[in-house]
Amino acid sequence: MYRNWRTAPVDEKLRAMLGFIEKLTLRPDELGPADADAVRATGVRDEAMVDAIHVAALFNMIDRMADSLKFEVPPYESFLGRAGTMLVEGYLLYDLPDPGDVRVEEEAE
Repeated sequence: MYRNWRTAPVDEKLRAMLGFIEKLTLRPDELGPADADAVRATGVRDEAMVDAIHVAALFNMIDRMADSLKFEVPPYESFLGRAGTMLVEGYLLYDLPDPGDVRVEEEAE
C-alpha cells in the first residue's frame, strides 16, 4: 500500500473503505450509518466491510499491545521486502487443518 491512501492510485471502493477504517480507528465517536452508506454507495458489499473492520480491529489491538509493551518495529523497508509474498500467500504462517477433516475430530477424542 502507498503511504497516503488519499492520493494513491487506488480503486474508489478501496479509498472509501480506507476512509471508513481511518475514522473507525481515530474518531469512532464520529462514525455513523451515513459513513457505512457512503462506502456501500461505491459498490462495497457489507461482507467486505465486515472483513475490513475485523482486519482493522485486529491490527489496532496488536498496535496498542505493541505500543504498551514497547515492541521493536522493523524499519519500513523491511516490510517492503515481504509485501510481494504476503500479497500472494497472505498472512498465514502455517496451514490450519480443515475443520471438516475427519482426522481433526479423531485427534480431539
